[in-house]
Amino acid sequence: MQYSEVIDYLYSRLPVFHRIGAKALKPGLGNTLRLCAALGNPQDQFRSIHVAGTNGKGSTSHMLASIYGAAGYRVGLYTSPHLKSFTERIRINGQPISEEAVAEFVTKNRDTIETVEPSFFEVTVAMAFDFFARQDVDLAIIEVGLGGRLDSTNVITPLISVITNIGYDHTDILGDTLSAIATEKAGIIKAGVPVVVGETQAETESVFRSVAALANAPISFADQQYSLQDSGITNGRRLVTTVDVKGAKTTYRLDLLGQYQLRNLPAVLATITGLQTPFPVAESAQQIGLASVVSSTGLKGRFQVLQQEPFVVADTAHNEAGLRALFAMIETFPRHELRIVLGLVADKDRASVLSVLPKEAVYYFCQAQTPRALPADTLQREAESVGLSGAAFPDVDTALQAALSQSTPTDLIVVTGSNYIIAEITNL
Repeated sequence: MQYSEVIDYLYSRLPVFHRIGAKALKPGLGNTLRLCAALGNPQDQFRSIHVAGTNGKGSTSHMLASIYGAAGYRVGLYTSPHLKSFTERIRINGQPISEEAVAEFVTKNRDTIETVEPSFFEVTVAMAFDFFARQDVDLAIIEVGLGGRLDSTNVITPLISVITNIGYDHTDILGDTLSAIATEKAGIIKAGVPVVVGETQAETESVFRSVAALANAPISFADQQYSLQDSGITNGRRLVTTVDVKGAKTTYRLDLLGQYQLRNLPAVLATITGLQTPFPVAESAQQIGLASVVSSTGLKGRFQVLQQEPFVVADTAHNEAGLRALFAMIETFPRHELRIVLGLVADKDRASVLSVLPKEAVYYFCQAQTPRALPADTLQREAESVGLSGAAFPDVDTALQAALSQSTPTDLIVVTGSNYIIAEITNL
């Protein structure tokens, strides 16, 4: 099969989460283990870092990949979902897997796929692990898809586990309390494997400590190891000074401009420190890696500036905590009018999302071209019921063009609400 045929096959034959939501999930790790066994258990043939969390796990994974790449290692990176091309999910030193390699994998293993009947995500995980093993990576950064305990990626035994933070998202699957969600995320903690938790949270700290103790896994909380001072954005970089527990100060120039990245940075630094013996990283590599995450890994959609006048930014924030962090940063930017292009998926806790959005903004409601998308007119009605006013549009490009046409050069436009909305911006 050719690449286009393979992609059509994967989307039509297999349950896909971004199209049908929770119904695409296959409970347990059995399918992934069966796929990996048929491939010769590639998950056991490379060393890895496993990254989970409600928000920030994608950015954290990309920052780690950029740093280890700058240090001279051959680094695999598995993330999801993709924005523009399926090949974005599987990278080595920033280069996506080739379309030919994707086609070859599916064609070669089609009989196994038909026999196992996995989900779309289970196949992509197996594909990534097979590719990393065959390409002999030094280290692979593996981002959890959803949750942790039952996530398909959880068949690896990493060198270190990372959990960025816990917030309310996918509550229909993971639970409706922070402690319940934390228990699912803590499922990536393995016996004797160190774990780094990015943020200390009163509702979840005891969960992580308890699970780590039962697994005899050394645990550390990164925000207790590093304090940060934000110096704002200068020359296209966010200047951040860190102070470790010994009082040593270091200033980094981050090309990921979102102020919320300061919540991810301690976990990144603690992870690098924790793996210095098997994977030494010089301070210079940390500096280079953090200053070039976008160019070295291809990361998009994290406070990505699309143009200057009016100032337009795209961000994949899609839950209450993520949007709260995004708009706290937006408040620091001078502007005349705030315009928000917004689209959501239907299976989110929309009431909590809408509750954190600024009421003074002008809204342009839209929908992604996926069955999970909330219709724009439904979103408009629900938003108006809580004091958010604006017009509905059939897609993000149309909504963004309307916002641009009504803006002055001093306005600020934010496009947000869903990965799928950001993915459909033509000029991303």
